[in-house]
Amino acid sequence: MNDIYESPLATRYASKEMLYLFSADMKFKTWRKLWIALAESEKELGLDISQEQIDELKQFKDTINYDVAKAREKEVRHDVMAHVYAYGVQAAKAKPIIHLGATSCYVGDNTDIVIMDQAIELIKGKILNVMDKLASFAIQYKSMPTLGFTHYQPAQLTTVGKRACLWLEDLWMDMMDVEHLISKKRLRGVKGTTGTQASFLNLFDGNHEKVLALDELVAEKMGYQKTYPITGQTYPRKLDAQMLGVLSGIAQSAYKFSNDIRLLQNLKEIEEPFGKHQIGSSAMAYKRNPMRSERISALARYVITTSLNPAITASTQWFERTLDDSANKRIAVSEAFLAVDAILNIYMNVMDGLVVYPNVIHQRIMSELPFMATETILMEGVKRGGDRQELHERIRIHSMAAGKQVKMEGKPNDLIERIIEDDCFKITEEEINELLKPENFIGRCVEQVEAFIEEHISQLLKDNEEILGKSAKLEV
Repeated sequence: MNDIYESPLATRYASKEMLYLFSADMKFKTWRKLWIALAESEKELGLDISQEQIDELKQFKDTINYDVAKAREKEVRHDVMAHVYAYGVQAAKAKPIIHLGATSCYVGDNTDIVIMDQAIELIKGKILNVMDKLASFAIQYKSMPTLGFTHYQPAQLTTVGKRACLWLEDLWMDMMDVEHLISKKRLRGVKGTTGTQASFLNLFDGNHEKVLALDELVAEKMGYQKTYPITGQTYPRKLDAQMLGVLSGIAQSAYKFSNDIRLLQNLKEIEEPFGKHQIGSSAMAYKRNPMRSERISALARYVITTSLNPAITASTQWFERTLDDSANKRIAVSEAFLAVDAILNIYMNVMDGLVVYPNVIHQRIMSELPFMATETILMEGVKRGGDRQELHERIRIHSMAAGKQVKMEGKPNDLIERIIEDDCFKITEEEINELLKPENFIGRCVEQVEAFIEEHISQLLKDNEEILGKSAKLEV
C-alpha cells in the first residue's frame, strides 16, 4: 500500500529473519504455545484439564483467526482477552481452560523475552560472520604498511591489517556482552497478576510445591531452564535496558568502522563496494560516495539514541507495573533490533567487497615518512662520526624548508634529497632508501595481528563455524 506510512526498517533495511521475529505471526503463535504449555503443565499437576482439550489447542496453534481477534479487540479494548476469545472460538472444548490463572503479562512478557532471545541469537550469528571477514582481511593485510593517524594528523606507521584489528576488537568486546546476555537468559514464568502467584496458589488449593513446579514446567516446555525469581506484573524492565545497551555497543562499533571507511575512501586508500550501475551523485557523475558506510552511520546513530528509551522506562516503573512502558517498548525494542540487524547486514556486505589500493597507500606513506624517519637518520649520522647536536639542527633546518615547500608551494617533500646533499650526514641515497623502507617503521604490527587473532578470535570462530560463511545482499 502506498497511502500509509511504512517503516523503512521493514521496507528497506532489515532481514526477513529479523522481521519475522517481530511479526504478528511470531507474537501470537508464541502466545498460543504459552497457553498450551500452561494447560499441559496444569494438567500434569492435577488440574481438571483433559487431553482432548490440549489436543484441540494444539490443532489450532498455528492457524490464528486474526479477523475474529481484531473484531473482539474493538469491543473489549484488550488485546490478550481478544486473542483468548478468538482461540476459544476455534477450540471450543478448550475454551474454559485457556489462560487459566494467568495474567496478560503471562503471554505478553514471556513472548517478548522469547522474541528478544531469538533476536539476540540472530545478531550473534551476524556479528560472528562480520568478525570472520574482518579476521581474514586482517591476516591478508597484516604486513601492508599504511600511514597511521592521531587527531586525523599523520602519525607513525601502522598496517592495514593492524587497523582492521581495531574494528575486530570492538566487535569481540560486543560478542562477550552478547554471550553474557545469552548465558543468563530467563523466562518471566508463571507469576500471576502482581508477581505473587496468588491465583495459582488458589488453583492448587494452597500447595506451594505445585505452584513452584508449574513455573518450572512451563519454562522447560518453552525451552528455558530458569525464570526470574522475583517479578512484579512484568519481567524486570531492566532486561530491555540491558538488551538495548548491548545493541547500542554493537552500533557504536559499526559506527567507528563506517567512519574510518568513509575517511579512507576520501583518501582513496580503501573503498567500499561500488556497483557497476551505481550512481554516486545526481549532479556529479564521477562521484563514488560511500553510501553503505554512511547508512551504517545513520542507523547506528538511531540505535544509540533509541537505547535511552528502555533505560528511562526501567527507571520510571511504578511499584509492580505501570503501562507507560508498553507503547514505548513496542517501538524502541523492535526497531533497535531491526536497525542493528540492518547494520550488520551492511557491514558484511562492505567487508565482502572492500577494495584496497596499495599504490595510493604507499604514495601517502612516502610523502610523510621522511619526517618520521628523522630520528633514525639522526642516529645513523652520529654512528658515522657526526655531532648529535649539529645534526639535529641541520635536520630541523631541512625539515622546516621541506615543510614550507610542501605547504606553501605545493611541491613534493624533498627532505631526503636535502639530507643526502648535506655532507654533515655522510649518507648515500642507496643507504637512506634502505633506512626508509616502510616495513622498518611498523613495529610489532604483524605480531600483534597474529597473536590477537590466534589467542582471542580463532577459537571463537571455530566454535561457531557452522554459522559462518554467510553474506548479505542489500535491497537498496
